[in-house]
Amino acid sequence: MITILEAKRSGQFGKGRLLPNVVAGVIVGVVALPLAMAFAIASGARPEQGIYTAIIGGFMVSLLGGSRVQIAGPTGAFIAILAGVTAKYGIDGLRMATLMAGFILLFMGVAKMGAVIRFIPAPVIVGFTSGIGVIIFVGQWRDFLGLPVTGGVHFHEKLINLLGVITQVHVPTLAMAVLSLLLVLYSSRVRGMARVPGPLTAMVVATVIQSVWQIPGVATIGTAFGGIPLGLPSFSIPTVSLTQMIQLIGPAFTIAMLGAIESLLSAVVADGMAGTKHDSNQELVGQGLANIVAPLFGGFAATGAIARTATNVRNGGTSPLAGVTHTLTLVAVILFMAPLAQNIPLAALAAILFVVAYNMSEIPHFLHILLRAPRADGLILVITFVLTVFADLVVAVNVGVILATLQFLRRMAASVEVQSMNENDLKPTLQELGRSALPNGVLVYEINGPFFFGAVESLERILQQTRTDPKVLILRLRLVPFMDFTGLQALQDVVRKLQKRGVRVMLCEANHRVRAKLWKTGVLDALAEGDYADDLAGALRRLPDA
Repeated sequence: MITILEAKRSGQFGKGRLLPNVVAGVIVGVVALPLAMAFAIASGARPEQGIYTAIIGGFMVSLLGGSRVQIAGPTGAFIAILAGVTAKYGIDGLRMATLMAGFILLFMGVAKMGAVIRFIPAPVIVGFTSGIGVIIFVGQWRDFLGLPVTGGVHFHEKLINLLGVITQVHVPTLAMAVLSLLLVLYSSRVRGMARVPGPLTAMVVATVIQSVWQIPGVATIGTAFGGIPLGLPSFSIPTVSLTQMIQLIGPAFTIAMLGAIESLLSAVVADGMAGTKHDSNQELVGQGLANIVAPLFGGFAATGAIARTATNVRNGGTSPLAGVTHTLTLVAVILFMAPLAQNIPLAALAAILFVVAYNMSEIPHFLHILLRAPRADGLILVITFVLTVFADLVVAVNVGVILATLQFLRRMAASVEVQSMNENDLKPTLQELGRSALPNGVLVYEINGPFFFGAVESLERILQQTRTDPKVLILRLRLVPFMDFTGLQALQDVVRKLQKRGVRVMLCEANHRVRAKLWKTGVLDALAEGDYADDLAGALRRLPDA
């Protein structure tokens, strides 16, 4: 309800604001209708389940999410993982995986992990979304071309099997699909049609053509699914075994991560368009509750939909009222217009998904990262993309994040410098002490950067370059923002090794957080009494000849 209170405080429920939000909600509902059915079919579910998901997910997120203009529902990002779950565990398995993902999202929101999700690197996100786009594109060949049913579990098997029957194209289906694709892309350019969504135009025109001529061999929702039932779904709990629930933990976690990423990206886009500021943790709570409730009423995974959210803002949506109106529009469709869906050609829905797949592939962004970004980022992009397409989305995201993390740590370690300081560097401090040079046998090193496990080698390498041991080694820590346990342990080992060789080690100028960790882990206990100082001048004063 936070978004409702925020919208009320900002005056979004005033007399002049209600109608624009209602209009925006109706438009988004119309846009969502063909997409919801297309995403459901591509995920292995029935078309009405996509509508149920849009109704419940959209309503819950509008009321309980963290963005007042967010529109939620089924999205293309889920197709690859959901289709695999449905094929292996059936519809009840899909619903249970969604339910489990809902609880994971709810936990992430309550644990305030919203900000963490946004740190997933761009090459990983673009890599798996582009891979999903390819999977969706190839997955729609059969309906677009009117090909016979083919088998195959993995992407390469499905592709080979499709290519094996490519000569069996059903010409009327292909013609219907091409017409639908052209309408999706260009119908809005026709005078007077600018505000009519292309997917809706394509679906309506294709449905009218099929209804009038009943073209033989063109698959429709009626021939494939028996139509869409009139009325709202009833409450039911998905039935799966305990073994299946355990097996669904991985897919559920992937659904939760994808849902979190896409919903927060959508919320960021909405903020930029509407001038709002979303609450990322509350958004995850809303998404979690939506994914808990949706499968209990026949739905499946829902998340924030970037395209529908953008459509909402462009058409005047400024409050949760638009999102609620979007769900009421879909309720009206399922209550009064469901029988009209009987003749919707699957080729028209495949054409809509072709466009969705192209948009998801982000080809310009993909090429920009590949050609302009550092080589390591381009490699992570390609690896994530290839694993998404040919292996598994879970594997792709995990490997991509791990590689990106290792690359980040490598860069961080390379940025840590251990520098030897000479008299010119220390001139102000030496003048304060009335000296022109350091005492004989005294070396001063300064560590610059976070001293973590990846940066330990820098210190050890620099110290090894000292051919003869000094009498005193002073380490300045003023430019060290933090230390992790491995860094602290390495520092302690260095201190003890040098002490065994007769070198007196002194530390100085650590900030209060680092100093507290030095005490807690026993590093300062390893020093002789008085060998830690708050500043360099204090350390030099404690030397016998200073």
